[in-house]
Amino acid sequence: MQMPRDAVLLRIFFGEDDRHNRLPLHEAIVLKARELRLAGATVLRGHVGFGHSSRIHTTKILRLSRDLPVIVEIVDTPDKIDAFLPVLDRMMTSGLVTMEKVQVLQYGAGRREQLPLRARTPEASSA
Repeated sequence: MQMPRDAVLLRIFFGEDDRHNRLPLHEAIVLKARELRLAGATVLRGHVGFGHSSRIHTTKILRLSRDLPVIVEIVDTPDKIDAFLPVLDRMMTSGLVTMEKVQVLQYGAGRREQLPLRARTPEASSA
């Protein structure tokens, strides 16, 4: 699968206790993204966080150690992400969804192009 340089990062925030059709929500989202042939998905589990309720969720306090923050990140073309949004909307009952434009420098085996230098100035080039 080819990935264009200009893509979209879809970031989905929710609690680990959230579910969809008896599955943990993060698993249901990843399975649906795979079924719809999106480029890939990654699940990240947070150690501490808060959301709309302002209630702290953390691994440090035993009584609040449930429902830790989870983030699912999906990168693909704008069209494929846009097509996924209504599906995602039907799966979620709460949480936060963000999108941002990204540039894909590498996807899969092999490099698309040389990775850019962080700070290349004319002075540094002539040295």
